[in-house]
Amino acid sequence: MGTTASGKSELAFAVARARPGTEIVSVDSMSVYRGMDIGTAKPTPEQRAAVRHHLIDLFDPAEECTVARFQEAARAALADIAGRGGRALLVGGTGLYVRAIVDDLTVPPRYPEVAARLEAEAEQPGGVAALYDRLCSLDPAAAARMTPQNRRRVVRALEVTLGSGRPFSSFGPGLLEYRPTRFALLGLPFDPARVDARIEARFAGWMAAGLLDEVRALARRPGGLSRTARQALGYRELLAHLEGRLSLADAVASAIRRTRTFARRQWAWFRRDPRITWVAADQDPAEVLGAALDR
Repeated sequence: MGTTASGKSELAFAVARARPGTEIVSVDSMSVYRGMDIGTAKPTPEQRAAVRHHLIDLFDPAEECTVARFQEAARAALADIAGRGGRALLVGGTGLYVRAIVDDLTVPPRYPEVAARLEAEAEQPGGVAALYDRLCSLDPAAAARMTPQNRRRVVRALEVTLGSGRPFSSFGPGLLEYRPTRFALLGLPFDPARVDARIEARFAGWMAAGLLDEVRALARRPGGLSRTARQALGYRELLAHLEGRLSLADAVASAIRRTRTFARRQWAWFRRDPRITWVAADQDPAEVLGAALDR
C-alpha cells in the first residue's frame, strides 16, 4: 500500500517478476474501467505478459463499480490464484477497497431509488447538513464516524438505514476497528516533496502520451462515463476542459492539485491502520516485500 505516485506498482512488478508464481491483484477503483488506461497508470501489455494481473479492465466506463462488485471480483481472483498454487500480491491505494478485501467487510446492499432521492435533497441549500441531522436521529453511531460535511458518506449511511430498515452501523464494526487479518500488510511511507514532484512529472508524461485524446474518446462513447468514472483524477478536470468549463492549462493545474490533496488523504487513511508494517528509510523496499512473499 501507499499513496498515488509512491512507486508501489513499479516495486510490486519488479518483485513479482523475480518470483515465479506471484500474481498481482490491483486494488484500484479506476483501473477496473476499460479504456481508462493512461491516467490510471495501468501496467503495459508487456508487464501483463510477464506477470499475471487481476482486477483490471473489469467494467465498461459507463457502469458503476461498487465496493460490493469489486469485493466479489477480488474473492474470485484470490480463489483462482490459490487454486493454481500461486501467491497473490495485492497492490493499490484505494483504501476502502483494500479494507473490503483484507477485512472481508460486510458490504450493505444498494438502494438506488433511495439514494437518488437523498442526492436530490443534498443538492438543496443546507441539504447535506439536514441529512446529517437526520442520520444523527436514526443512527447516531454511524453519524459519529463521519463529519457532517462528508456528503458521500452521509448519503450512503442514510441510503442503507432507510432502504434496509436497520441502522447502517449494524452491518459491521466499521472502518475504525482493525481486527487481525490473514494478510501481511506492507506500506511505503509518504514523502510529500517526492510524491508531489512525481505527480507533476507523471501527469506531464500522461498528457504527452495522449491522455486528452483518451478522455475525449471516452466522452464521445454512447454510454459516456458513469458518475464514479467521471470523478477519476485527471479525467474530471479534462472533461471540464472538453466541455468548455476550464482552459487546458487550468485543467492540468487543477488535476495536479487534486491529486496531491488525494495523496495526503490516502496517507491519513493508511497511517491509522496499526497492522501495516512501514518500510523504513534505511531498508530496501524490494527486500522487505520479497521477504514477506517468501514467508
